[in-house]
Amino acid sequence: MTTPTPFNEIEHRFLTSGQSSLGRVATVGRDGTPHVVPSGWTYNEVLGTLDVTGRDVQTTKKFRDVARAGRAAIVIDGVAEGEGWNPWAIEIAGRAEAIYGPPALIRIHPERVRSWGLGGANAGGCAAFLQRLGRPCNDGGSASVA
Repeated sequence: MTTPTPFNEIEHRFLTSGQSSLGRVATVGRDGTPHVVPSGWTYNEVLGTLDVTGRDVQTTKKFRDVARAGRAAIVIDGVAEGEGWNPWAIEIAGRAEAIYGPPALIRIHPERVRSWGLGGANAGGCAAFLQRLGRPCNDGGSASVA
């Protein structure tokens, strides 16, 4: 059984597409300083979470920040191929867990989801990516807030 998702159709299709993307994980340090680092990720469809991974993740500042504060965000973004400037992104923020494993990971439970450029009028960004996989998008929109 899967957990209900805060993602719209196009966001969900992107997260489950199997694309190997790098995300940027944001946490807040003990002194309040923001910390943003590139990280690997996977969508856990059973739990409806983003699982942040990486080499020795349990030894990183982001892992310590999450263990202490219990909050994190991730942005997964890119620029669509073709003419013009067609950036796309999905931002996911919420409660987070530092899981010591194995495997060790940071699990983000989405509370706020924003996306742009994933579909819509110019079919750029993720829509173009999914079309190349033979999974055309037909959502008609490009943003959501959950």
